[in-house]
Amino acid sequence: MPSRPSRALETFANPAPARDFRIHMEIPEFTCLCPKTGQPDFATLVLDYVPDRLCVELKSLKLYVWSFRNEGAFHEAVTNRILDDLVRATRPRWMRLTARFYVRGGIYTTVTAQHLKRGFKLAALPEMPLSDPPSPVR
Repeated sequence: MPSRPSRALETFANPAPARDFRIHMEIPEFTCLCPKTGQPDFATLVLDYVPDRLCVELKSLKLYVWSFRNEGAFHEAVTNRILDDLVRATRPRWMRLTARFYVRGGIYTTVTAQHLKRGFKLAALPEMPLSDPPSPVR
């Protein structure tokens, strides 16, 4: 049976809960609809987080992201909603979601939202360069 979009985010136990480490994901196929015009908006989501007890399971994340495909949402709202849902599911020490939307009407939009667990001190983590901004869809 083929997969279907789902809002359920599954998790698994952090294999190294005593260590702070960063998980980095790039999700280049995010789509939702413009709530004003109904036209599709395309974005690359960049997710970075320091897990606490739980990590997000990748297949469920893929199906979760897919669930926005036919939903109208402003860029700012959908970015914060996704971050809130991921934080609720995983309860990370730290999480940042950057949504880099492709050009629409000559404007690129990038929205970044962040969560920091109370009492967690974010130490210097190995930096990974962000990818270049998305090129225009042709």
